[in-house]
Amino acid sequence: MAEGQMSRVVLRDGGVSVALLSRGAAMQDWRVPLNGRPEPVILGYADPAAYARNRWFMGAIVGRVANRIGGASYPRNGGRQHLQANDGPHLLHGGAGGLWAVDWEVERLDSRSARFTHRSPDGTMGFPGAVTFSVTVTLRGHAVTWDMQARAEAETPISLAQHNYYALSGGGIAGQSLRIHAGRVLDRDPAGIMTGTIREVDGGPLDYRAGHSLDPHAAPADDFLLFDPARDPALPVAELSAANGLRLRMWSDQPGAQLYTGQGMGPAEGGLPGRPLGPGAGLCLEPSGYPNGPNRPGFPSILCGPDRPYRQRLTVEIAPT
Repeated sequence: MAEGQMSRVVLRDGGVSVALLSRGAAMQDWRVPLNGRPEPVILGYADPAAYARNRWFMGAIVGRVANRIGGASYPRNGGRQHLQANDGPHLLHGGAGGLWAVDWEVERLDSRSARFTHRSPDGTMGFPGAVTFSVTVTLRGHAVTWDMQARAEAETPISLAQHNYYALSGGGIAGQSLRIHAGRVLDRDPAGIMTGTIREVDGGPLDYRAGHSLDPHAAPADDFLLFDPARDPALPVAELSAANGLRLRMWSDQPGAQLYTGQGMGPAEGGLPGRPLGPGAGLCLEPSGYPNGPNRPGFPSILCGPDRPYRQRLTVEIAPT
């Protein structure tokens, strides 16, 4: 692929289709048959060219490290490894030149799967070591699976996330029912930086274990919930249901996910038909490793290296009930 050229591939299985872009390995569109017509189920820009300035990370693979690294630095070899801040003094989703902002190589494997690859040079956004990333996206029936892998040539933190904004209906996420098998949440400061403290969610606004309705305006969320470590891996970690009969189910091998109710998305033109962009229009559930992990010794390590390759597997199913 020539430098600066964006590619688009469409995967199909029956009446379900997903459109993928080389920029950020992003999912631009996902259509599910409902009442005889293809219904969009994520937010996206109708024009692929808009992903060249994807300010809300819509549909992209974010990293090298998803979420925030406080102070855009972390301890390394007795000193500090300084990164290129892009969120005030902090680093968000890998920085301005993170994986979400680059063009990946794309290989269509068959009508239902495609592989994205990207080599991130040593020093990208300040991160040490060259890393080769691979993301294989597969559509099977109503389910999409992302198989994310990385091999680093030197020790470096890696923690990817898939950043869809799920929009099962056109009226925004208010009133949709969310259930997450997560009894704890990472404490964060006002800038969204994880402090290292872990709190119980018992009975609070982030306790979604029994399922309850979303209200992104009265009860916005931008928090990292820890999945129940004793959960059955065969069961979904999260479920989202809308009044139109669509249901999302998610399976993940990660320790938790960032829940974001989209309150920071400003109104914008150019969204997919029937899915206007704006506050509370979509819901993000972003499984990953512990955010700000390199700065919190009590968190599980996200360091990878030549003898510690990275892998994450995420499956999302959206289907009529």
